[in-house]
Amino acid sequence: MSPAQGAAARARRPLNRLVLLVATLLAGVLIYGSPYYGLPMAERVRHSLHPWLRASGYVGQSAGLIALAFFLFLWLYPVRKRFRWLAFTGGIARWLDVHVAAALVLPLLVTVHAGWRFGGLIGLGFWAMMVVWSSGVIGRYIYARIPRSRAGVELNRDEIAAERQRLIERIAADAGLDPTVVERTLAVDPPPGGAGSWATLHHMIADDLGRRRAAKKLRRLMVGKRRASPVADPQTITKTIRLARQEMALTQHARMLGATHDLFRYWHVLHRPVAVAALIAVLIHVTVVVVMGATWLW
Repeated sequence: MSPAQGAAARARRPLNRLVLLVATLLAGVLIYGSPYYGLPMAERVRHSLHPWLRASGYVGQSAGLIALAFFLFLWLYPVRKRFRWLAFTGGIARWLDVHVAAALVLPLLVTVHAGWRFGGLIGLGFWAMMVVWSSGVIGRYIYARIPRSRAGVELNRDEIAAERQRLIERIAADAGLDPTVVERTLAVDPPPGGAGSWATLHHMIADDLGRRRAAKKLRRLMVGKRRASPVADPQTITKTIRLARQEMALTQHARMLGATHDLFRYWHVLHRPVAVAALIAVLIHVTVVVVMGATWLW
């Protein structure tokens, strides 16, 4: 990842902790209610947790309402991307972080609401949502492979080259090594040929693994040099390795920029129709529930 993406990753840590906390609470509800969820529908009505965990119960319905709010909120992200005059609401990169966080929690909310029963229309909506969720995870992985500035604006090749050179010089200074040695050590050979979407994904994963191996190689060089002549403390070595990973990511992402853009376009074509299908199924489900009055709210 680029330095800007590294800074963004550090900035989103509080959000990640919040997602982990909410996910833990929801998982706790599912575990605590497992004796209830394991019963057939005909026997659930006699269980003490039924008023709470049924779909229209206190916990079940609350989870459903929050899930609906989250689901509708997810659609604000494409609206923010489309209309620039909404810039006052925050940068696109920050919106994407919140969008991903809400999407990660959503399946657990829906599971608590549905009580592990996914038949009929709600089942269609749930599995459509899971397809959207899975494709969203892949989409976020692809998106992170496009170098961007702190504001989320994509970097051009000249900007990438300048940033890469800056990182090489900084790594060399911190490591006490010649820049050419650093560049040679961090050089990761591209994976063998192949074209198309699956080959591009394979190349991305291979690049991730290659960065790990090269980073370990640089760490061994720095540790060996430190033993001979202490030029860097462990904290500096850790910081330098982090910069090295950023440099390698810039190099690899620049090499695959065109293929990544193509893959991202294909992802959009597949992601949006399923998302619309999930939205329609959810809205029909909510309408039917409201019309039938199957709720404790009114």
